Amino acid sequence: MTERNAGVEPRGGTELKAGAGPGAGAGPEGATGPTEVLGSGTRRRRSGTPRLRAGVPLPLLLPALAGLVFLVLPLVALLIRAPWRSLPDQLTSVAVWQALRLSLITATAATAVALVLGVPLAWLLARARFPGRRLLRALVTLPLVLPPVVGGVALLLALGRNGIVGRWLDEAFGVTLPFTTAGVVVAEAFVAMPFLVISVEGTLRAADPRYEEAATTLGASRFTAFRRVTLPMVAPGVAAGAVLAWARALGEFGATITFAGNFPGRTQTMPLSVYLALQSDPAAAIALSLVLLAVSIAVLAGLRDRWMAAS
Repeated sequence: MTERNAGVEPRGGTELKAGAGPGAGAGPEGATGPTEVLGSGTRRRRSGTPRLRAGVPLPLLLPALAGLVFLVLPLVALLIRAPWRSLPDQLTSVAVWQALRLSLITATAATAVALVLGVPLAWLLARARFPGRRLLRALVTLPLVLPPVVGGVALLLALGRNGIVGRWLDEAFGVTLPFTTAGVVVAEAFVAMPFLVISVEGTLRAADPRYEEAATTLGASRFTAFRRVTLPMVAPGVAAGAVLAWARALGEFGATITFAGNFPGRTQTMPLSVYLALQSDPAAAIALSLVLLAVSIAVLAGLRDRWMAAS
């Protein structure tokens, strides 16, 4: 039998074979897979990302299943107990429609405020170099972990009628924000803008700054370079952040009820309406909850490419 018939190349180099013959590619653990046949006839495992072939350990499987049930079961219960037959009547009632309309308007207005203020702030955090930038980033992201009720109290102390800035607004311009629709927008923008800032800042850090530098060397100002070069590059990140901010504003409860109150037709948004209806009309509360659930699913579906990119 010649060397060629034995399956060994006479010349040097490597030959890739995937499972050629019994036991081909068997490693120290006895697993099979792609192997490299060296010129000397020896074999070694082909480098690459190893795949999990063994079963999931029971100490990991049981908590994982329990966590899955814990997260999914309340949503399933909401769908099972939903009054599907009376759902059209519930959603077309005057109170529900007022809350739905007000929520859509205020969430959209809060997202607009977050875009106008948050995109420049994200650019400042991503591009500028100045002392205290880490502290500024921590302060910007603080509303993410701050209890919403505490955020509402802080807004009252700052923008209330007797607040630090609110007193001046009332005396100079006659503007009062608490317990008004504008107060709802302010409360929702306060808790939603960090989502947009984080998303846009991450996109800006991933974008190549040399395009901006090239634009400035060609005579464009920094603002023109941002508007004509940087902003189109980071548009997907801005859109994703705006959607997240809008969804967060739509579901805001604690800061809104603390700073703006709960007045039907003026400050009563959908989450506040759910809380109020749960005490007197559970069917209406479930109907509104289904609307919020549908909006959340739509947001996840719209951002599926962004979240599934790492999978």
